[in-house]
Amino acid sequence: MSDKAFTPDEMMTIAAARALKNDDVCFVGIGAPSAACNVARLTHAPDITLIYESGTIGTAPDVLPLSIGDGELCDTAVTTVGVPEMFRYWLQGGRITIGFLGAAQLDRFGNINTTVIGDYAHPKTRLPGGGGAPEIAGSSREIFITMKQSLRGMVDKIDFFTSFGHGEGGDHRQRLGIDTKGPTLLITDLAIWRPDPETKEFTVVSLHPGVSKDDVQQTCGWTVRFAEHMEETPPPTDLELTTLRDLKARTKAAHEGQPDSGKAA
Repeated sequence: MSDKAFTPDEMMTIAAARALKNDDVCFVGIGAPSAACNVARLTHAPDITLIYESGTIGTAPDVLPLSIGDGELCDTAVTTVGVPEMFRYWLQGGRITIGFLGAAQLDRFGNINTTVIGDYAHPKTRLPGGGGAPEIAGSSREIFITMKQSLRGMVDKIDFFTSFGHGEGGDHRQRLGIDTKGPTLLITDLAIWRPDPETKEFTVVSLHPGVSKDDVQQTCGWTVRFAEHMEETPPPTDLELTTLRDLKARTKAAHEGQPDSGKAA
C-alpha cells in the first residue's frame, strides 16, 4: 500500500494492470488500455507480450504511443509484421489471450459502441470507429474493458454495435458461433465488474477505496447489480503508483518535445 494520495484514474489503470499475467499475449488498445498494459510490463509482468494493431509484436515502449502508428512501438518491438498477418495469423489464429479495449458507450452485457452517438444517419457525434476492435472482441480468448463511469458512457442501450460483447446476454455468443469468452472483466474508475456466469450481465465485485454503491449507481445508466460478497480493491502500492506516474511524465515530456530527466537509460 502507498502512503501517497491517488486519483480514480490512477486506481483504474493500476487495477487493470493487475489483471494481466506474465505469460499473457495482449492485444492493446490506445489510451487507458495501453497505460494499464505497460504498467503491468514494468512491474509484475515483465515477460508479457504486447501487440498493437499496426503489427508490432513484443513492443516495450518507453512512452505511451499517440496511436497504433507511433514509431515508438516499432522501434521497441521484437518484430513487426503486416496488418493482414497480424489479424489472420495472430488474432484470428487464436494466439491472443487478452484483448484490452476501451469504449465510448457500453451496455450491461459488454457490448461496445465507438462509432456514433445518436442516429447513425444524423449522429450527434461521429466517433473514430471500430478499427480492429470488432475483430479483437470476437477472436481474443478474453476481453478486458476499461472506461470512466458516466451516465452517457454506461448506457441501457448503446446507439451502435461496434464490438460484440455478450449481445443480449446468456449464451448469445455461443448461439452465433463465437467460441471465445468475450468480456470477462470491466475496470472503471470506481469499481471492478465481472459478468454473471449465467446472464452475463456485468456485476460489481469490488469497490475502489472510498467508493460507495451509490457512487457507482449514480454514474451508471442501468440498474447495477452488486455481488453478494463484495471486496474493496487494494489501493496502489508505491511501486505501482511511481511506475504509472513516471510513465505518464515521460510520455508528456516526449509528446511536448521537452527534455525529460527521468527517461530510462
